Amino acid sequence: MEKVVVVTGANSGIGLALCERLLMEDRHLRLCLACRNMQRAEAARSALLASHADARVDLLHLDVGSVRSVLTAAEEIRSRYNEIDFLYLNAGIMPNPQVNLKALFRGLFSRKVIHMFATAEGLLTQRDLLNSDGLQEVFATNLFGHFILIQELEPLLCRAGHRSRVVWTSSSNARRSAFSMEDIQHGNGTEPYSSSKYASDMLSLALNRHKNNQGLFSSVICPGLVMTNLTYGILPSFLWSLIMPIMYLIRLFTNTFTLTPYNGAEALHWLFLQKPESLDPRVKYHSLTSGFGTNYTQPQKMDIDEEMSEVFYSKLLELENTVRRRLSETNSKE
Repeated sequence: MEKVVVVTGANSGIGLALCERLLMEDRHLRLCLACRNMQRAEAARSALLASHADARVDLLHLDVGSVRSVLTAAEEIRSRYNEIDFLYLNAGIMPNPQVNLKALFRGLFSRKVIHMFATAEGLLTQRDLLNSDGLQEVFATNLFGHFILIQELEPLLCRAGHRSRVVWTSSSNARRSAFSMEDIQHGNGTEPYSSSKYASDMLSLALNRHKNNQGLFSSVICPGLVMTNLTYGILPSFLWSLIMPIMYLIRLFTNTFTLTPYNGAEALHWLFLQKPESLDPRVKYHSLTSGFGTNYTQPQKMDIDEEMSEVFYSKLLELENTVRRRLSETNSKE
C-alpha cells in the first residue's frame, strides 16, 4: 500500500534531509512537500527526483503562519488524498535572534559550553511580532498553524481501521521556564521560540490523550544541534567560521551535536519505522551522533504533566474558535 507523507518546511534543512531518507527507505511513498516558498520547493523536488527518478513527490503551498493559508492548503490536501499516514510538522521560525556575545565567548571556555550550544539557555532571545491574523508570529508558525492543520485534516488522519502519525520537530531549547499559561503566545516575553517548542511538547501529549482511540498518534523529536538556515541566521558568518572547528571538536565529547541535517533527521526517520503503540507519549526522541559519526535515537522524558497539557489544549481550542470567528467576520465583510 502506498503511504502518504506530508512534510511541512520540506524545502531545505532537516525537512529536505528527512524526505531524502524516507525515499531511500521506501520508494513507494507519496511525498507532499508543504512549503511557503514555492520556488525553493520546486528546487527541492528536482533534487529529490534527481536521485529518485520514479518517486512521487507533490508540492503544496503552505504558510503555517497564516490561518488562511492553512485552511486553503488543508482543502487542497483533502481533495488530493484519501488518507494521510504521516504528518511531519517541521516548519518553524526564529525571527530576529539576539545573541549575548559576552555569554557566548565566556561559555566557549567554560565547562558549560556543551549545555550552552545544546539548549541556548542564557544565550539566545528573539523579538517577536504580530502577524496578519493578530497572533504572535512565532507561536502562529511553530505551533498554532500546525494545530489548525491537524484539526482540518482530521478526516484523513482519523479514519476507521487506519493508524496515522503526527511528528513534531521540537528542540532541547523547549523549556518550561519560558512558557506561561497566562501568556501562551509569549507576547510579553523574550524567548518565543523556546516557549513555542515547549507548547508543541504539551500539545503532542494532549493529542495522544484525545486522539489515540481514533487512530492518531503523536510524537516529538529533538534534532540536536544542526546547522541549517535557521541556525546560521543566529550569528554573522565570520563568527560561524571561527566557531565551527570548535563545534566539531566538542562533538568528540557529546552526542547532541548532530550538526548536519541528515544526522538531525535521524529521530524523524527512526519514528517512521516504529509501531505507534510501542512509543511513549511522555518522551521526546532525540537524534544523536557519536564522535565517530554513528547516528542513533534516544528517548528522554519530557518535563510535562497531563493536567498542564490538558489546560493548554483547552486554551488552544478556545483560541481556534476565536480566530475562525474573526476570519469568518472578515470574509463576510469582503
